[in-house]
Amino acid sequence: MIDLSMNDMTSKSLRVREFYLGRQPILDRNQALFGYELLFRNAPVGPANITTDLGATASVIAHASQLGMEKVIGDALGFVNVDADVIMSDIFGFLPREKVVLEIVETMEVTPPVLSRMADLVSHGFSFALDDVTVETGHVQSLLPMIEYVKMSMRSTPLPALMKLAPRFKQDGKLLVAEKVETRDEFKNCLDLGFDYFQGYYFAKPVIMSGKKLSPSQLAVMELMTLVTSDADNLEIERAIKRDVSLALNLLRLVNTPAVGARQRIDSLSQAVTILGRRQLQRWLQIMLYAEPSKRGHSMTPLLMLATTRGRLLELLAHKLRPSQRHAADIAFTVGIMSLMDTLFGIPMSEILGQIPVIDEVADALMFRGGFFGDLLKLAECIEQIEDKEGEIVPTLRDLAMSTDELVELEMAAFEWSDNVVRYAL
Repeated sequence: MIDLSMNDMTSKSLRVREFYLGRQPILDRNQALFGYELLFRNAPVGPANITTDLGATASVIAHASQLGMEKVIGDALGFVNVDADVIMSDIFGFLPREKVVLEIVETMEVTPPVLSRMADLVSHGFSFALDDVTVETGHVQSLLPMIEYVKMSMRSTPLPALMKLAPRFKQDGKLLVAEKVETRDEFKNCLDLGFDYFQGYYFAKPVIMSGKKLSPSQLAVMELMTLVTSDADNLEIERAIKRDVSLALNLLRLVNTPAVGARQRIDSLSQAVTILGRRQLQRWLQIMLYAEPSKRGHSMTPLLMLATTRGRLLELLAHKLRPSQRHAADIAFTVGIMSLMDTLFGIPMSEILGQIPVIDEVADALMFRGGFFGDLLKLAECIEQIEDKEGEIVPTLRDLAMSTDELVELEMAAFEWSDNVVRYAL
């Protein structure tokens, strides 16, 4: 049997560890969200390394679980890095076994007790992923019976090796995850090789298409946003919404999400315009721009999730750091949500800013990552790409006079809010 209690050493470590939490999306073949790899990093200044010792791993898992694992992963699966020490420990009471995949590296030392422990965990409903597989060795073969997912990196595994390994692991009934997928071509190559899942930010990088036009529905939202930010009266805004039935229905559905926090159900467009106010209405129109492609079957859920998480995180950061500045949080949300519009539309950010009037602070943040709001955006981007940019987080936090504990709690809140929005937006 598995002892699900925590030992004294691990309990003590919970009070002294600080960590960063990164969350990288894992998509399926239709580019819909499947899971997240949760990346924990130690917080002290200096080289930041993935937590591998038992105390650190136990503490971050416990801390994340105490704050609410469901806030971090929503309805998706969570892939959590573990090593032999963690596997042999009794920390698994913190983890919802049906929602978590335990990820080990190919180089982990395998002993008979470790293999036995892994088999025991599998029998109790836990799943394992094998990471960084570059060659098929006897070592890998010994682990395969306990492995459900095999992960291979586009950065460290040449295409010829992928072409050889992928069919072999598929033959064994393993689910294949391609990591470090940074371009559309890499995604297509892995798709052709039969990979089941894809991890990397290829979906969030703008592919600029010359002469690309916005869809009629996107144009309708953009025109409405212009009315909302101008001096147009509520009746004129309501008439504009009514001209597009789909837009009206989607807006009513969005403004009734738990994320809005309305005290009563909003049943009419006049209510939506009156109760929400201009700034809130603008926010939901910005979100709708990301939700619209998903309704046409383009599977843009990850981009919608990323944009809403960024927007909310920047809003919470600004509210905490500049509580006396009334509109700072609204401006920060706009910066976060607009920061991926070049990817959404496939046109340069400079052209987007020519169509959507914004204040100079927003333009500076979006174009050059300048000013206070640019710093917040850079911090969000560093967290998203924590494996490559972890060294930039400490200086930015120091400049903002924010602790890692505060950052993680705001991240958790942003994850939960975004998850609620996306569930209702699609």
